[in-house]
Amino acid sequence: MAPLIAVVDDDTDFLTLLTDLLEGEGYRARSLMVAGAAYQDLLALRPDLIILDVRMETPEAGWQLLELLKLTPATAATPVIMCSADAPFLRAKEAHLLERGCAVLEKPFDLDDLLRAVDDALERSPPHSD
Repeated sequence: MAPLIAVVDDDTDFLTLLTDLLEGEGYRARSLMVAGAAYQDLLALRPDLIILDVRMETPEAGWQLLELLKLTPATAATPVIMCSADAPFLRAKEAHLLERGCAVLEKPFDLDDLLRAVDDALERSPPHSD
């Protein structure tokens, strides 16, 4: 079965673009719009990869969701690609994100760069132990 990728972002156009792109590349994709509600959905979905925006309903929503995911045994090893148009924030947090095993992409990004990051993250990811 194709890997499942969850995209968590509050921009509906971005979600549609990424979902269409990922599905066109043969992945299964699921869009989630609210970081505060995404945690329970991600626990139930058990995606192979999460693409997560930093700033959503609050400036720190994505960051808080990431911290929660990394503290939860069921999701701690799930690879995450953090993305944001807030380049200074990403640069300030990049070392911490890399320590957590997260890839970092600044918006706007080239779609080929995203697909390379997706492939890299999935290759490094341990298989699910369902």
